[in-house]
Amino acid sequence: MGERADDRIRVSVCLATYNGEAYLDEQLDSILAQLGDADEVVVVDDGSTDGTLELLARRDDPRIAVRRTERNLGYVGAFGQAMGMARGAYLVLSDQDDVWPPGRVEALVAALTDAEVAVGNVVDLDGHRPLPSPVRRRPWLLRSRTSGQHRRNLLRIWAGVIPYFGSAMALRREVLERVLPLPPYLSESHDLWIATVANVDGSIRHLDDVVVWRRLHETNASTSRPRSIVPVLRARLMLLRLALEARRRR
Repeated sequence: MGERADDRIRVSVCLATYNGEAYLDEQLDSILAQLGDADEVVVVDDGSTDGTLELLARRDDPRIAVRRTERNLGYVGAFGQAMGMARGAYLVLSDQDDVWPPGRVEALVAALTDAEVAVGNVVDLDGHRPLPSPVRRRPWLLRSRTSGQHRRNLLRIWAGVIPYFGSAMALRREVLERVLPLPPYLSESHDLWIATVANVDGSIRHLDDVVVWRRLHETNASTSRPRSIVPVLRARLMLLRLALEARRRR
């Protein structure tokens, strides 16, 4: 399932990279500023062809561990590898092109004292505005008061109306026993899989805090652009399969 936990490491940041040279330096600055000397950043590079690997080598920081995939796995597979390599008690997920607000790590770790998974809010980097809801004309934000609405949250996942972003997630090491290995048909939305497992287990915390300043650009791995009906139906079927799988693993 993954390497054994190292008692010296409190926080493992799991970061998947692919041609992220343009924005990765700023993201790493915001991450490393919030980590202790014994924490780690586990980077899985999914076959970058730009200067991403050279940038990581130049950082020369002992907290950064880099593995390159033997073949292109896609971002879901890369995140699965990163979580499997992590050795810390708390795993904090990260995209390659955002910026972490100060206090992000401590807010998420504090929320994990009584939950398997914690998720905060995402706003855009430029204006710090909430992302638009895909179905309603209002800001797309999590509220702490809905943390315990596990069945409703599962329905919201299936309907695509709850902002569970992997870049805003953290999880306790113990939940990896049910998260990994990732289901083989999981081609997108590893974050929804993690959130599904946590809601099925009845152990997730929504934070009112903003924990990601998201950089919006044309090459974002996830996008808010509407999709045609066939991909939507395929995604809904996959989410149903994930819910059944999470119940089986429980």
